Amino acid sequence: MFEHMNKYPVQPSPATAAPRRKKRPDILSGIAAVLLVLLLGAISWPTYWKASRLRKQKISIGDLRSIGTAVESYAVDYNRYPASAASLPPGPYPSRPIHPSMVSSLEPTYIRKLPLSDGWGAPFLYRTTPKDDNYVIVSTGRDGIPGPFTLGPTTSFDADIVFSNGQFVQYPEGSCQ
Repeated sequence: MFEHMNKYPVQPSPATAAPRRKKRPDILSGIAAVLLVLLLGAISWPTYWKASRLRKQKISIGDLRSIGTAVESYAVDYNRYPASAASLPPGPYPSRPIHPSMVSSLEPTYIRKLPLSDGWGAPFLYRTTPKDDNYVIVSTGRDGIPGPFTLGPTTSFDADIVFSNGQFVQYPEGSCQ
């Protein structure tokens, strides 16, 4: 006789029902989530750091190549390279930034905007021989300190990137070859 009652059970109204407790994450799951985020950060940080440094190197290499192309184009027209600052001390390695007279010699005919600093924000260094028949352009690398000068590929981000007479003579390993 009361079989139909089991078929359709009566639901308690929200007013009469016992309040349910909200599920809250416990302290261990919170600590686990924080540790997971820290672990992922620790794994990915060195990769990001190296990629950032490589990006700065590539920016410097591209800018050195652009400056070199502009200097070479100038030399085709004038049969000499743009002069560097007259006050440079003697020696093979440049020690002063690109002089404003060089900027005015190259812009806008040979290059729209001459880059004056490398990927790390340090100024490019430029020097010509006394007869303006050879030149050197240098990015001082991550440390911003010129030298030491060695020919060929380097593996250090602190090592200089050197472009001379139309080619790279000191460059990061795996590029510019």
